[in-house]
Amino acid sequence: MTDAATTDAVTLEILDRWVRLGAARLDAEADRLTALDSAIGDADHGTNMHRGFTAIVAKLDATPPQTVPEFFKAVGMTLVSKVGGASGSLYGTLFLDMGKNAPDGTSLSAVEWAHALSAGVAAVVARGHAQPGDKTMIDAFGPALDALDRALAGGATLAAAAGAAADAAERGSADTEPLVARKGRASYLGERSVGHIDPGSASTALLLRAFADALAGEAA
Repeated sequence: MTDAATTDAVTLEILDRWVRLGAARLDAEADRLTALDSAIGDADHGTNMHRGFTAIVAKLDATPPQTVPEFFKAVGMTLVSKVGGASGSLYGTLFLDMGKNAPDGTSLSAVEWAHALSAGVAAVVARGHAQPGDKTMIDAFGPALDALDRALAGGATLAAAAGAAADAAERGSADTEPLVARKGRASYLGERSVGHIDPGSASTALLLRAFADALAGEAA
């Protein structure tokens, strides 16, 4: 039985499992993400995210973090340095600010996880100035945070709450298809961005699903 099955906490082991599982799935989905990006962006989102998370795994192998803030800082700094374009800056900001808002220890409680994730997303909003409905990663993160908070407030386990958050993120990503892009390169297309799923929202949903699965004990 894994630690995910016996405790309602996010341990360093779970965080490590999460990013490794995320890296594997970004590898598997790189072509799909790049195809989404080719329609409304620079056609490199899948490639960039795969490169970034491959570098994260190498970083964790070389220098395993000893605390949760160290973990998030390592992930964030690697994404900023290895992922090109807005994605590196935004995802890097997410993880760096999660680290700033995480307790200095080797695990987070469910409430601490939700707080850190919310703070990270708020930092992304502050950097990118995107709002719900702008056809960005916030259209996946926003519903995910709402679902996470509702589930935890209702007494759900962290694993169940994370699953609900991943479900909401996937729905939020799918719901970007009919939207007009208002941020980033896609916004230059105006109405022509309608009919395409935002690639950043798709990678967000992928990573939140990987987190839920890592909590359930799945490994790469």
